[in-house]
Order: sequence, then structure tokens, then C-alpha cells
Amino acid sequence: MPTRLSPLPPLVALLGLALLGGCATAPTTRSVVAHEARPAAPTLACRDCGRVESITRVQDARPTTGSGAVLGGVVGAIAGRALADDRSEGRQNTATVVGAVAGAAAGHAIEQRANAGSFDVVVRMDDGRRLTLNLGRLPAGLAPGSSVRWDGRDLIPLQ
Repeated sequence: MPTRLSPLPPLVALLGLALLGGCATAPTTRSVVAHEARPAAPTLACRDCGRVESITRVQDARPTTGSGAVLGGVVGAIAGRALADDRSEGRQNTATVVGAVAGAAAGHAIEQRANAGSFDVVVRMDDGRRLTLNLGRLPAGLAPGSSVRWDGRDLIPLQ
């Protein structure tokens, strides 16, 4: 009786040839190199940066009492007398009066500066905090909506 071939070996042979044929093909490569845009770097949050919400002028908190002029006059008189030449009573008296007047003027100016008006600036920081700063003078160009940086001492407007 003639031997009959089972259909399984030709099928296995066909699958083997198909697998080998897939390995024999050339790899697919691009002939044109395409450059993709680099993803944007994540922006670093500035912990000290924010935006001005409001600026309120605080009127003179205390009236000038004259105590600065009195204390300045006393200190100026003592200093003038101590610096005067000890040989002449007239020079000592003149130096005392001049020292008292100069000290009173300086003391009055210091008291006025200490009692001068200021500004309350409310800043919403980038991290969500809200700061209220009391500044004696406003930096140039500062207005509500301005971007700023607070360095712990000064409020710096940003461009």
C-alpha cells in the first residue's frame, strides 16, 4: 500500500517558510529624519513671587507731639556744651544754644519721619498665600495687578 503523507508536515513547512521569510526582509528605516519639538520645560514656581491685589494709603497714624524736638534739644545742648572750649564761658553758652537748636530741629524731623504715612500693599503670592505689607514708600511703577517679588525686605516689581 502506498504511504500517504499526512497534511500536517506540509502545513508546518509552510509556516516555517513564512517565519523565515519575515526574518529575511530588510528592516524598515526612515530615509528622512523628522525633528520633533522639545517639550516645554515645566515652569518653576517662584515662592517669593505674586501679584499686587490692592494698595491702600494709611494716613498718619500718630500726630507729632513735639517730644522729638524736646529730646533732640536736650541731647544737642549737652553735646554742644561738651564740645565747647572750656576756657571761655561765652563760647560754652553759645555752643549749648546752637546744639540745642540743631538737636531740636533734628529731633523734630526724626519724629515726623517716624509718624509719616505709609502704604498697605496686599499681594497674592503664586503659591496661594496672601501677604499684607506696610511700606513707607512705594517702588516706582507699582500698581494693582503688577507682578512682584518679595525678598523679605523689599517689594521688587517684575517686568
